[in-house]
Amino acid sequence: MASELRSRTDRRRTPVPLPSDPVEARDVVRAARHRRRSQARQRRYLVAGVMAFAGLLALAGLGRQFLLDDGDDAPPPVARAAATPMLVPPSQPADPPADAGPAAGAGTFTYATTGGPVAGGAGTLRKYRVAVERGAGQEADAFAAVIEQTFADPRGWTAGGQVRLQRVAGEGSADFTVFLATPATSEKMCATAGLHTDGYSSCRSTGKVIINLARWLTAVPKYGAPVADYQTYVINHEVGHELGNGHEACPAPGRPAPVMQQQTYGLQGCVANSWPYLDGQRYAGAKVP
Repeated sequence: MASELRSRTDRRRTPVPLPSDPVEARDVVRAARHRRRSQARQRRYLVAGVMAFAGLLALAGLGRQFLLDDGDDAPPPVARAAATPMLVPPSQPADPPADAGPAAGAGTFTYATTGGPVAGGAGTLRKYRVAVERGAGQEADAFAAVIEQTFADPRGWTAGGQVRLQRVAGEGSADFTVFLATPATSEKMCATAGLHTDGYSSCRSTGKVIINLARWLTAVPKYGAPVADYQTYVINHEVGHELGNGHEACPAPGRPAPVMQQQTYGLQGCVANSWPYLDGQRYAGAKVP
Protein backbone atom coordinates (compact mmCIF):
# COMPACT_ATOMS: atom_id res chain seq x y z
CA MET A 1 0.00 0.00 0.00
CA ALA A 2 2.84 2.43 0.87
CA SER A 3 4.65 1.72 -2.40
CA GLU A 4 1.42 2.27 -4.32
CA LEU A 5 0.89 5.58 -2.51
CA ARG A 6 4.43 6.68 -3.30
CA SER A 7 3.94 5.69 -6.91
CA ARG A 8 0.78 7.81 -7.12
CA THR A 9 2.48 10.73 -5.38
CA ASP A 10 5.45 10.49 -7.71
CA ARG A 11 3.17 10.57 -10.72
CA ARG A 12 1.46 13.69 -9.37
CA ARG A 13 4.79 15.40 -8.81
CA THR A 14 6.31 14.50 -12.18
CA PRO A 15 6.31 17.71 -14.25
CA VAL A 16 4.20 17.63 -17.37
CA PRO A 17 6.33 18.22 -20.52
CA LEU A 18 5.54 21.63 -21.98
CA PRO A 19 5.28 22.39 -25.69
CA SER A 20 8.24 24.13 -27.25
CA ASP A 21 6.03 26.97 -28.39
CA PRO A 22 5.92 29.63 -25.62
CA VAL A 23 2.29 30.55 -26.24
CA GLU A 24 1.14 26.93 -26.12
CA ALA A 25 3.27 26.31 -23.03
CA ARG A 26 1.64 29.31 -21.30
CA ASP A 27 -1.84 27.98 -22.16
CA VAL A 28 -0.96 24.53 -20.76
CA VAL A 29 0.31 26.06 -17.50
CA ARG A 30 -2.80 28.27 -17.16
CA ALA A 31 -5.09 25.31 -17.84
CA ALA A 32 -3.32 23.20 -15.21
CA ARG A 33 -3.48 26.03 -12.69
CA HIS A 34 -7.24 26.54 -13.37
CA ARG A 35 -7.88 22.83 -12.99
CA ARG A 36 -6.06 22.70 -9.64
CA ARG A 37 -8.03 25.73 -8.35
CA SER A 38 -11.33 24.20 -9.50
CA GLN A 39 -10.50 20.92 -7.77
CA ALA A 40 -9.56 22.78 -4.59
CA ARG A 41 -12.87 24.67 -4.60
CA GLN A 42 -14.79 21.45 -5.08
CA ARG A 43 -12.95 19.89 -2.13
CA ARG A 44 -13.77 22.90 0.04
CA TYR A 45 -17.44 22.78 -0.93
CA LEU A 46 -17.54 19.07 -0.21
CA VAL A 47 -15.97 19.47 3.21
CA ALA A 48 -18.29 22.37 4.03
CA GLY A 49 -21.34 20.33 3.00
CA VAL A 50 -20.28 17.35 5.09
CA MET A 51 -19.69 19.59 8.12
CA ALA A 52 -23.08 21.28 7.68
CA PHE A 53 -24.85 17.93 7.42
CA ALA A 54 -23.07 16.68 10.52
CA GLY A 55 -24.16 19.83 12.32
CA LEU A 56 -27.78 19.27 11.39
CA LEU A 57 -27.60 15.69 12.65
CA ALA A 58 -26.14 16.89 15.91
CA LEU A 59 -28.86 19.52 16.33
CA ALA A 60 -31.54 16.94 15.59
CA GLY A 61 -30.05 14.65 18.20
CA LEU A 62 -29.99 17.44 20.77
CA GLY A 63 -33.58 18.36 19.94
CA ARG A 64 -34.73 14.78 20.39
CA GLN A 65 -32.84 14.51 23.65
CA PHE A 66 -34.44 17.75 24.83
CA LEU A 67 -37.90 16.39 24.02
CA LEU A 68 -37.20 13.13 25.82
CA ASP A 69 -35.70 14.85 28.86
CA ASP A 70 -38.54 17.37 29.06
CA GLY A 71 -40.96 14.74 30.37
CA ASP A 72 -40.99 11.34 31.97
CA ASP A 73 -41.54 9.45 28.72
CA ALA A 74 -41.23 9.93 25.00
CA PRO A 75 -44.34 11.28 23.28
CA PRO A 76 -46.65 8.40 22.39
CA PRO A 77 -46.98 7.52 18.71
CA VAL A 78 -50.14 8.58 16.93
CA ALA A 79 -52.59 5.71 17.11
CA ARG A 80 -54.09 4.56 13.87
CA ALA A 81 -57.75 3.78 13.71
CA ALA A 82 -57.90 0.05 13.36
CA ALA A 83 -60.81 -2.27 12.78
CA THR A 84 -61.79 -4.18 15.92
CA PRO A 85 -62.09 -7.87 15.09
CA MET A 86 -65.16 -9.74 16.29
CA LEU A 87 -65.35 -13.37 17.33
CA VAL A 88 -66.12 -15.92 14.64
CA PRO A 89 -69.91 -16.38 14.47
CA PRO A 90 -71.40 -19.86 14.74
CA SER A 91 -72.04 -21.77 11.54
CA GLN A 92 -74.93 -20.22 9.71
CA PRO A 93 -77.27 -21.96 7.26
CA ALA A 94 -76.94 -21.02 3.62
CA ASP A 95 -80.56 -19.86 3.68
CA PRO A 96 -81.51 -17.94 6.85
CA PRO A 97 -84.78 -19.06 8.47
CA ALA A 98 -87.87 -17.22 7.34
CA ASP A 99 -88.52 -15.87 10.84
CA ALA A 100 -85.14 -14.05 10.80
CA GLY A 101 -86.73 -11.13 8.97
CA PRO A 102 -85.42 -9.35 5.88
CA ALA A 103 -81.67 -9.28 5.31
CA ALA A 104 -81.74 -5.62 4.26
CA GLY A 105 -84.03 -2.64 4.69
CA ALA A 106 -84.32 0.96 3.58
CA GLY A 107 -81.36 2.16 5.63
CA THR A 108 -83.55 4.85 7.24
CA PHE A 109 -85.36 4.75 10.57
CA THR A 110 -88.64 5.57 12.25
CA TYR A 111 -88.64 6.58 15.91
CA ALA A 112 -90.88 5.62 18.80
CA THR A 113 -93.59 8.23 19.06
CA THR A 114 -93.90 8.50 22.84
CA GLY A 115 -91.61 8.97 25.81
CA GLY A 116 -91.58 6.94 28.99
CA PRO A 117 -91.10 7.14 32.75
CA VAL A 118 -87.73 7.23 34.47
CA ALA A 119 -86.36 3.78 35.32
CA GLY A 120 -84.29 3.65 38.51
CA GLY A 121 -84.37 5.59 41.72
CA ALA A 122 -80.88 7.11 41.87
CA GLY A 123 -77.88 8.02 39.75
CA THR A 124 -77.18 9.98 36.61
CA LEU A 125 -80.15 10.34 34.28
CA ARG A 126 -79.38 9.04 30.79
CA LYS A 127 -82.01 9.67 28.13
CA TYR A 128 -82.39 7.45 25.10
CA ARG A 129 -84.29 7.25 21.83
CA VAL A 130 -85.60 4.14 20.07
CA ALA A 131 -85.55 3.67 16.28
CA VAL A 132 -86.47 0.83 13.91
CA GLU A 133 -85.29 0.53 10.32
CA ARG A 134 -87.92 1.02 7.66
CA GLY A 135 -88.58 -2.26 5.88
CA ALA A 136 -87.59 -4.37 8.92
CA GLY A 137 -91.20 -5.40 9.53
CA GLN A 138 -91.13 -4.17 13.15
CA GLU A 139 -92.89 -1.34 14.97
CA ALA A 140 -90.78 1.24 16.79
CA ASP A 141 -93.25 1.64 19.66
CA ALA A 142 -93.41 -2.12 20.28
CA PHE A 143 -89.63 -2.39 20.24
CA ALA A 144 -89.43 0.57 22.63
CA ALA A 145 -91.85 -1.10 25.04
CA VAL A 146 -89.57 -4.15 25.36
CA ILE A 147 -86.55 -1.92 26.02
CA GLU A 148 -88.44 0.12 28.60
CA GLN A 149 -89.57 -3.04 30.39
CA THR A 150 -85.98 -4.31 30.43
CA PHE A 151 -84.64 -1.10 31.97
CA ALA A 152 -87.37 -1.07 34.63
CA ASP A 153 -86.57 -4.58 35.87
CA PRO A 154 -84.86 -4.69 39.30
CA ARG A 155 -82.18 -6.96 37.82
CA GLY A 156 -81.26 -4.36 35.17
CA TRP A 157 -78.59 -1.67 35.04
CA THR A 158 -80.57 0.75 37.20
CA ALA A 159 -80.36 -1.66 40.17
CA GLY A 160 -76.93 -0.34 41.11
CA GLY A 161 -78.22 3.14 41.91
CA GLN A 162 -75.65 4.74 39.61
CA VAL A 163 -77.80 5.40 36.55
CA ARG A 164 -81.41 6.17 35.68
CA LEU A 165 -82.79 5.66 32.18
CA GLN A 166 -85.64 7.42 30.40
CA ARG A 167 -87.00 7.13 26.86
CA VAL A 168 -87.74 10.34 24.97
CA ALA A 169 -90.25 10.71 22.17
CA GLY A 170 -89.29 10.78 18.52
CA GLU A 171 -85.91 12.29 17.71
CA GLY A 172 -85.78 14.38 20.86
CA SER A 173 -82.52 15.22 22.59
CA ALA A 174 -80.96 12.07 24.08
CA ASP A 175 -77.68 10.62 25.28
CA PHE A 176 -77.90 7.55 23.06
CA THR A 177 -80.20 5.78 20.59
CA VAL A 178 -81.15 2.12 20.46
CA PHE A 179 -81.51 1.02 16.82
CA LEU A 180 -83.12 -2.16 15.49
CA ALA A 181 -81.52 -2.72 12.07
CA THR A 182 -81.44 -5.45 9.43
CA PRO A 183 -78.21 -7.46 9.13
CA ALA A 184 -76.99 -5.47 6.12
CA THR A 185 -77.63 -2.10 7.75
CA SER A 186 -76.33 -3.13 11.17
CA GLU A 187 -73.10 -4.33 9.56
CA LYS A 188 -72.63 -0.96 7.87
CA MET A 189 -73.42 0.96 11.04
CA CYS A 190 -71.06 -1.15 13.14
CA ALA A 191 -68.30 -0.85 10.54
CA THR A 192 -68.25 2.92 10.97
CA ALA A 193 -66.82 2.25 14.44
CA GLY A 194 -64.35 -0.33 13.13
CA LEU A 195 -66.50 -3.28 14.25
CA HIS A 196 -66.92 -6.03 11.67
CA THR A 197 -69.86 -8.21 12.62
CA ASP A 198 -70.31 -10.05 9.31
CA GLY A 199 -73.95 -9.01 9.54
CA TYR A 200 -74.38 -11.50 12.39
CA SER A 201 -74.10 -9.78 15.76
CA SER A 202 -75.18 -6.55 17.38
CA CYS A 203 -72.76 -3.83 18.44
CA ARG A 204 -72.36 -0.47 20.10
CA SER A 205 -70.58 2.66 18.95
CA THR A 206 -70.54 5.90 20.88
CA GLY A 207 -74.12 7.06 21.33
CA LYS A 208 -75.50 4.18 19.24
CA VAL A 209 -76.73 0.78 20.43
CA ILE A 210 -77.31 -1.28 17.27
CA ILE A 211 -79.39 -4.46 17.58
CA ASN A 212 -79.21 -6.94 14.71
CA LEU A 213 -82.74 -7.81 13.53
CA ALA A 214 -81.99 -11.48 12.75
CA ARG A 215 -80.53 -12.04 16.23
CA TRP A 216 -83.46 -10.18 17.79
CA LEU A 217 -85.97 -12.48 16.09
CA THR A 218 -84.15 -15.84 16.26
CA ALA A 219 -81.44 -15.52 18.97
CA VAL A 220 -78.46 -17.84 18.38
CA PRO A 221 -77.98 -21.61 18.05
CA LYS A 222 -77.66 -23.57 21.29
CA TYR A 223 -78.46 -20.57 23.46
CA GLY A 224 -80.52 -22.78 25.76
CA ALA A 225 -83.11 -20.13 26.60
CA PRO A 226 -86.18 -18.56 24.93
CA VAL A 227 -85.77 -15.84 22.33
CA ALA A 228 -87.26 -13.34 24.78
CA ASP A 229 -84.39 -14.04 27.19
CA TYR A 230 -81.87 -13.47 24.41
CA GLN A 231 -83.58 -10.18 23.54
CA THR A 232 -83.21 -9.03 27.14
CA TYR A 233 -79.58 -10.15 27.14
CA VAL A 234 -78.65 -8.31 23.94
CA ILE A 235 -80.26 -5.08 25.15
CA ASN A 236 -78.46 -5.23 28.50
CA HIS A 237 -75.17 -6.26 26.87
CA GLU A 238 -74.97 -3.49 24.29
CA VAL A 239 -76.38 -0.82 26.60
CA GLY A 240 -73.85 -2.06 29.15
CA HIS A 241 -71.13 -1.00 26.71
CA GLU A 242 -72.76 2.42 26.38
CA LEU A 243 -72.65 2.69 30.18
CA GLY A 244 -68.92 1.99 30.18
CA ASN A 245 -68.68 -1.77 30.75
CA GLY A 246 -66.30 -4.03 28.83
CA HIS A 247 -66.44 -7.72 27.99
CA GLU A 248 -66.23 -10.37 30.69
CA ALA A 249 -65.48 -14.09 30.70
CA CYS A 250 -67.46 -17.12 31.88
CA PRO A 251 -66.50 -17.63 35.56
CA ALA A 252 -66.80 -21.44 35.48
CA PRO A 253 -68.75 -24.17 33.67
CA GLY A 254 -72.33 -24.37 34.86
CA ARG A 255 -72.34 -20.83 36.27
CA PRO A 256 -74.57 -18.09 34.84
CA ALA A 257 -72.91 -16.21 32.00
CA PRO A 258 -72.16 -12.57 32.88
CA VAL A 259 -74.32 -10.22 30.85
CA MET A 260 -71.12 -8.65 29.49
CA GLN A 261 -69.92 -12.03 28.21
CA GLN A 262 -70.25 -12.30 24.41
CA GLN A 263 -73.00 -14.89 24.69
CA THR A 264 -73.90 -14.48 21.03
CA TYR A 265 -70.67 -16.29 20.14
CA GLY A 266 -71.08 -19.14 22.60
CA LEU A 267 -71.56 -19.65 26.33
CA GLN A 268 -68.17 -21.31 26.94
CA GLY A 269 -69.69 -23.70 29.45
CA CYS A 270 -71.81 -21.10 31.24
CA VAL A 271 -75.60 -20.96 31.32
CA ALA A 272 -77.51 -18.21 29.50
CA ASN A 273 -78.19 -15.16 31.66
CA SER A 274 -79.83 -11.88 30.66
CA TRP A 275 -79.18 -9.66 33.69
CA PRO A 276 -76.31 -7.64 35.17
CA TYR A 277 -77.65 -7.99 38.74
CA LEU A 278 -78.51 -11.33 40.36
CA ASP A 279 -79.85 -11.58 43.92
CA GLY A 280 -79.37 -7.84 44.26
CA GLN A 281 -75.64 -7.99 43.51
CA ARG A 282 -73.68 -7.05 40.40
CA TYR A 283 -72.80 -10.35 38.73
CA ALA A 284 -69.61 -10.22 36.65
CA GLY A 285 -66.76 -12.31 35.31
CA ALA A 286 -63.09 -11.63 34.72
CA LYS A 287 -62.35 -8.74 32.38
CA VAL A 288 -61.61 -9.69 28.79
CA PRO A 289 -59.15 -7.45 26.84
